[in-house]
Formats: sequence, C-alpha cells, structure tokens
Amino acid sequence: MRERIIFYVLLALVIVGCSETKYVPEDKYLLDRADLRCDEPARYISLTDMRPFIRQHGNSRWFSAFKLPLKTYSLSGRDSTKWINRVLRNMGEPPELYDTLQTALSLQSLTAQMQNLGYLRASADVVVEQKGRKVRTHYILHPGVPYFLQNIDFDIQDTAIARLLSEIAPERRVLQKGMVFNADHLDQERTQITQYLVNRGYYRFNKDFITYKADSIEGTNRIDLTLVLHPYQDNQGTVKPHSVYTIGSVNFLSGNPDNPDIPLREKVLRRNTFLEVGDVYSARQLRNTYNHFGRLGIVRYTSINFHEHDDEPVLDCDINLSTNKSSTISFQPEGTNTAGDFGAAATVTFQNRNIFHGSENLSIELRGAYEAIKNLEGYGGGNYIEYSVGTKLTFPRFIAPFLSSSFRRRINATSELAANYDLQNRPEFHRRVFSVGWKYRWNDQGRHDRYQVDLLDLNYIYMPWISPTFEREYLDNASSRNAILRYNYENLFIMKFGVGYSYNNNRWAIRANIETAGNLLNWAARAMHFHVNEEGQYTFLNIAYAQYARGTFDFTRNINLDFNNQLVFHVGFGIAYPYGNSTILPFEKRYFSGGANSVRGWSVRSLGPGKFVGTDGRIDFINQTGDMKLDLNVEYRAKLFWKFSGALFIDAGNIWTLREYDEQPGGQFKFSEFFEQLAASYGLGVRLNFDFFIVRFDMGMKAVNPAYSDNVGHFPLLHPKFSRDFAFHFAVGLPF
Repeated sequence: MRERIIFYVLLALVIVGCSETKYVPEDKYLLDRADLRCDEPARYISLTDMRPFIRQHGNSRWFSAFKLPLKTYSLSGRDSTKWINRVLRNMGEPPELYDTLQTALSLQSLTAQMQNLGYLRASADVVVEQKGRKVRTHYILHPGVPYFLQNIDFDIQDTAIARLLSEIAPERRVLQKGMVFNADHLDQERTQITQYLVNRGYYRFNKDFITYKADSIEGTNRIDLTLVLHPYQDNQGTVKPHSVYTIGSVNFLSGNPDNPDIPLREKVLRRNTFLEVGDVYSARQLRNTYNHFGRLGIVRYTSINFHEHDDEPVLDCDINLSTNKSSTISFQPEGTNTAGDFGAAATVTFQNRNIFHGSENLSIELRGAYEAIKNLEGYGGGNYIEYSVGTKLTFPRFIAPFLSSSFRRRINATSELAANYDLQNRPEFHRRVFSVGWKYRWNDQGRHDRYQVDLLDLNYIYMPWISPTFEREYLDNASSRNAILRYNYENLFIMKFGVGYSYNNNRWAIRANIETAGNLLNWAARAMHFHVNEEGQYTFLNIAYAQYARGTFDFTRNINLDFNNQLVFHVGFGIAYPYGNSTILPFEKRYFSGGANSVRGWSVRSLGPGKFVGTDGRIDFINQTGDMKLDLNVEYRAKLFWKFSGALFIDAGNIWTLREYDEQPGGQFKFSEFFEQLAASYGLGVRLNFDFFIVRFDMGMKAVNPAYSDNVGHFPLLHPKFSRDFAFHFAVGLPF
C-alpha cells in the first residue's frame, strides 16, 4: 500500500513539474490566460456573456486552476510513432499559442457586441503582459453611455399586411419606447412579425423583407427608429403585394422504396396531420405535423414537401414517411454479485411498434435470474431464483372519454397499460408480486412542462412460504420482533392513484409527484362492512390493503460559469404518511438516504433515520428507512480533458420517521433536533462522458455524522478516519 501511494505521489509531481512551454516554438508565446474587465459600470453588459467574443482564452484548467490537459500533452515525447506519445497527446491538449490577429479580431468582436447592446460609441483595448515565454491578455471595455429608443414608427408597404399587423396589441410588440437600442431586440421584432405572417398564409415571407432606419437625436443618447416592411418583387423586378397561400391537396407517400404501402391507418395519418385542404398555409401547423409524426415509434423519418401552382397561390403538400421495422427481439445477459454471491440473469424482449396499425407499441419482456447463495446458516439448501414476465401496451394518444378533439390534437400524449408478474424463491422465503397499471403522460407542444397521471396502479404481494428459521429469528422472536420487518413480509394489496409534474429548461428543473393509496378501498370497506382482521385492519380478498399519502419534490439549478465550468444546486424533499388502514409504509414506498444520488459520504441505505445507529446485520436495511427525506447538494462540475470531467461536491441530508417506532430509536423527526441530525459529506468525482451516456465515479467522505454524539464521531471532518468515513460510488448518469 505504501509503495502504491509513493508511486502516485511521484506521478503527480512529474505531471505538475512538466514544462508547459515544451512544445511552444522559439518565436511564439504560450497564452496563459485572457482576462476581461469593464472600466465603468454598465447596466446592460454582462462580462460572462461577453467572454465568448474573445477568440483565445488559453488552455483549459481543472477547476479553473490546474492546466493538467496541457501538462499531459507535454509529457509526451517528440517521437509520434510511439503509442504512448500518441495516447498522451490524444488525452491532453496542445499549447494555445498567442496570436496577434486573433487578439485584434477579439477587440473588433467585443466592440461590435457592445454596440449591439446599445452602447453605440463603445470601444475596447487590450494590455498584453509578457512573462518569460508566457503571455497574458487583459481586455478592457469602454462602453460609454447606452442609447435608448425615443420614437418607433412603421412603414408597411403592403396594405393587406398593414391591416393584419394593426391587430397586434402595442404592448405585445418586442420594441417599446424608452427601451435600450439593442440589436437583439430589433431582430426579435423582425422574427415576431415573420412568424405572425407565415402562420397566416404568407408562405414566401421571411425577415429579410424587414429593415430599419435609425436616426440619432443630436446632443442626446436618443434614437428615432422606423421599421420598414418591403413589398414582394418577382424575378423580373416587378413589385407586387405578398401572396396568401392555401393548401390545395395533402398526399401521403411512402419513404421506403421497397414498400410503397404506409403501415398506418388512414385515420391515424389524418389525426397527426395539421395541414388541412382549403386552409391557409401555417408554419405552426407544419411544425405540429412534424412533431406528431416524429413521436410515432413506427415512423423513422418524415419529409414534407410543397409544390406551388403556376397560376395561383396554392400549395400541394406531399408527406413522405419512412418507417421502422414493426417487430424486434432483443436479448440482454447480465452478471450479478450480491455480497459475494455470484449469479447471472438474462432478459428477452419482444417489441411490436405498430400492433394495431396506429403506432401502438406492444412489448413483452421475459426475465430469469439465478444466484448461488452460500454461507447462509440455519436454512436448508437452496439458491435465489427469479422469473418474471411483463407486458406493456402504449398508445401515442389519449385513450379517455370526454376530451375535446382540439385538446387531443394540441397535446402530445401517451396512454399506457402495463402488467407484470414476478416470482422470487429464496432460502428464507418465497415471494410473488403481481402489478397492473393504467397511466397517462402528456406535454404541451413547444413548452417545457411534462405531466403524468397514474390513474390506476394495483400491486398484489403474496408470500406463499416463509422459512421457519426466518420466521422464528426475525418475525416471531419476542426479543428481536420488528414491526416494520414483519409488515413487509406479509401479504399486501396496494391500490394507488398518483399525479406528477416536471419542468426543465436546462437552467433549472422542477419535479413533483403526489400519490395516495387505499382511499377508495377504505370508503368501500366502511360502506360495505369489509372483514376486519386481528390487527384491526379492513381486508380486501382476505388481504389487508395499504393506505397512505406520499409526496416528493426536487429542484435543480444549473449555473454555467463558462464553457468548461458549471455550478449546480439541488434540493430534494419527500414525505409520506401511513394512516387509516396502515400504521407502517410499505417498504417500497419508504425513503432511504446515502448512495450515489443522495448524501455520498454514506453507502446506499446506510444513513438514518435521524440519529439511529445501524448495525451490520443482514436485515438492518429495513430499519434504515423513513417516512421523510431531505437532500441538499452543491456540485461544482468542470470539463477536464478528452471525455473526462470532474466534480467537487458537498451533500447534506437525512431521513426521519413521522411516528415513533421501537425498532428505530432516535429516528423520529423533531423540530428541536432537526438541525443536529443533518448529516453532511464532501468529496470529488470523475465522469466519463460518452455522449449517449455518462459513467460516474464519486468518492465521498463524511463531515458530520448524526449517529454519534461525541465530538470525535460526530465531526469526522475534524477527526477523519478513512476506513470509517470513506464511501465509493459507481453510477450511470448525473446525480441530479
């Protein structure tokens, strides 16, 4: 171990000490860094937004400090025929050589952008600082005063369009009197008018028909602006009004040369087409048609072409559809290792993307698993065996009554019917799980909102056999009797309803879900006098049903510091409460803490609840669950080199129970003890980004451990112990 540590230390010293200018030619300089500042306050200028206009920034740095990619490149030898040199160069980054031309172009771009932002008399200069064979550039902005719009006039040289644009309320226009003279605002006004017109039949209109005249008012920083909309000119230069086009015909063609038939019903084709014969042309309806056909699983590619009539403004529309194969079969093997017990599993999936010729997706999945269980004392011979069969039928639309046709066409929706049966045999017990559900998912076109309704979700859990040893030692033993454990090894029926909402615009994201179970059954049980068991619970089909309410909320905020660095904040909260027919939540609905997506100083299911101290027993994972969860995370992400990225993180959180359970002392949530029971950890991570998925390695250390009351154990940040406080996580995808 000591030799390994010495090796890594020496390797780090070699990398750090490697010359950054090794591959810088004699007559050149290494650009070390490019700085940017403004010599006076400028309300409408953001230095973060201005940095991209600098053409050269120097070599990338790890966490804005260490130029490891450049040093890795410099470790390579000059002989490019050796594989190690090629590998180091591919993984690293060549030196960024200072270029005076790029500096001059950067000054021009910075000045032009300030002028676009309304600072018409802006300028910029640069100070070049040379130290040895390295150069630093310091760009300085001189914005001056911004210019504002005094008056806005319109010169619409087409009477029909003038009447149409007069219907736009003045407050809905982009350009307003008194606003800063911003080039982006001018372009947004052109885009808004163009979209307004192409959605009302003006097929050939584009924003090049719109120009501006700007006159500055002498002695002030005010501008009079005139928007000019020019008439149409044909190839001979003849000026004429812009034409309003209508749809003449809509034809569906197969994009597969070997199969001229489209494997979709005529009704399905029409339902997903928003271009109607006789209607005026609309770019919005064209986009809707593309979107609706694009979400059909059977459709691989859509191409829509228009053909103009020679003598009138009429468009014939051809919709070309290339389709996928309807049926596929896939096989996926996998290996497992559970606490040293090795096993194997395999999954066979059949999928038909067009089962009823309406792009309905039917999938049937068969799975088998086997695990060799050893060293399980007190139980008869036996290994873990699992068989499952699941089927899912997805419709690319709402399957529901009382919905208007306009709503159905406006919404991108799917309806899903799923059923699954799972058989598990272990030496300790046999378990059967049957589930069936009907769900809806939808979103508004062009928006970031997503909705989900689990209209009906039934789960039936049946325990046909429990080992006498397991029952004697864990379920019936008076000294170790565990109500939470026992409840989760009884037959159980769950009938739940849930709703979910999510929003993501790549800057911040919200995800919320609420579900309830057993309320409808409880109403029926009281009205129809269902049987009551020895525990005082109503039963349905001789099985006690679960009754609870559960809600979760997640918020994530992404702040891009620059091209290579990002700061991410995350808050996660969940609460669930058993009531009525239940005093304990089903195990699958209870919260746990620790792991790759939670407080990463703890392994999965090893933190909490509250200040509860877990043990190393095989069944203790049952106790380390709760009714409420809080996660607080801050993560700094940085692009390193090649496909590698790094992260520094701080996590905090815990789980709690809402009721007092004898098996979980110290686990109940109390406001007076809440802050003291927040666990905290810190660490770093390495990520491999393969574009279509991310492999993540996170290493966390405990900082505050609520399971201990003494200072040494409670604050491992001050008294670290690697064997006790370290946790390693491997995962696919980002944590939040």
